[in-house]
Amino acid sequence: MEKKPFVTLEQLKDIEKKYPTPFYIYDEKGIRENARRLKEAFSWNKGYKEYFAVKATPNPFILKILKEMGCGTDCSSMTELMMSKACGFAGHEIMFSSNDTPPEEFAYAQKLGAIINLDDITHIPCLEETLGFIPETISCRYNPGGVFKISNDIMDNPGEAKYGMTDAQITEAFRTLKAKGAKNFGIHAFLASNTVTNEYYPMLAKILFELAVKLKEETGAHIAFINLSGGVGIPYRPDQEPNDIMAIGEGVRKVYEEILVPAGMGDVALCTELGRFMLGPYGALVTKAVHEKHTYKEYIGVDACAVNLMRPAMYGAYHHITVMGKEDAPWDHMYDVVGSLCENNDKFAIDRMLPRIDMGDLLVIHDAGAHGFAMGYNYNGKLKSAELLLKEDGSVEMIRRAETPADYFATFDFCDILKGIE
Repeated sequence: MEKKPFVTLEQLKDIEKKYPTPFYIYDEKGIRENARRLKEAFSWNKGYKEYFAVKATPNPFILKILKEMGCGTDCSSMTELMMSKACGFAGHEIMFSSNDTPPEEFAYAQKLGAIINLDDITHIPCLEETLGFIPETISCRYNPGGVFKISNDIMDNPGEAKYGMTDAQITEAFRTLKAKGAKNFGIHAFLASNTVTNEYYPMLAKILFELAVKLKEETGAHIAFINLSGGVGIPYRPDQEPNDIMAIGEGVRKVYEEILVPAGMGDVALCTELGRFMLGPYGALVTKAVHEKHTYKEYIGVDACAVNLMRPAMYGAYHHITVMGKEDAPWDHMYDVVGSLCENNDKFAIDRMLPRIDMGDLLVIHDAGAHGFAMGYNYNGKLKSAELLLKEDGSVEMIRRAETPADYFATFDFCDILKGIE
């Protein structure tokens, strides 16, 4: 599969006149079209709702687009809850799925009327003490342990994950919560990250649907919804086949009708909390070649670095790179594409075959729309870039300005030593 940028060189040159590189840019048209496809894929389930994982792309302009598309938000912190509220999300449009949760965050989530998704059985007394009661609608996170496989492929190792309750714990949790006044229950699980296979969601659904039937029989709890969480991935490499969300939705439907419907649970609503699938392909980091170095390897230095996109440095993750204007040129040069951090892992690509890169060339780093800007930081005193939105009409809107040195020093505003900094 060839990866093509959603923005042209001519557009970028025009944008660069006002917004210097590096910057993030998002594709509104692509975001909306993808949200429509997801909704269509699960339209067979009357109560279906996508709760976008705010952690992936925490920008209110993006959240408002998704709200218009019928999505809710999945939040994991106080500030994500606050952003959701500011964007107009309320009540059960918000899912609060946190872990190691401070009591004040439980209290704020309840104030907003959000659905609270408990990560651990020990959070029940904390929640009750904090609120003075147990909400009527509550969810619990499940971890089946062991290794999660599809066919013979190991997808992930839930047994090593810090999230969720064991089988015995979630059963006890449902009994306890029901006795304390809970009436509508949800089940949530996340077993694998960034799967590029249409089998993952149906396999996860089978595990959760069977658990739901068991919990209903053993505790008498009313299972109102099942949250399939995230994990539906994107093809970062051009040779990967993308997920077919329509096939995924159909696969989940078959399992739903095989397991839940015969158990008299055909009214259970389904939820998803996709981040990467919703935004990943529709955001890119745009950077400029500013230095070249010829030592033991050939290096191209760009004006972005790992503080702008840390996935390659942190995970060794692959992000495809397009040298704009040279899409049809031979890919006959091997480069390490690097940033300026004082860290040797600050590399967007290692031994990557690319067209010849000249100083001033614009590079588009693909599939950075989720867990890209959001994971940024300020090491070496580096400043975060602007975020831009390529709107459906072709215009460009700044949706987050670039940081300035004043932002970096702002939390030292009590410090007389720094008052002379300009």
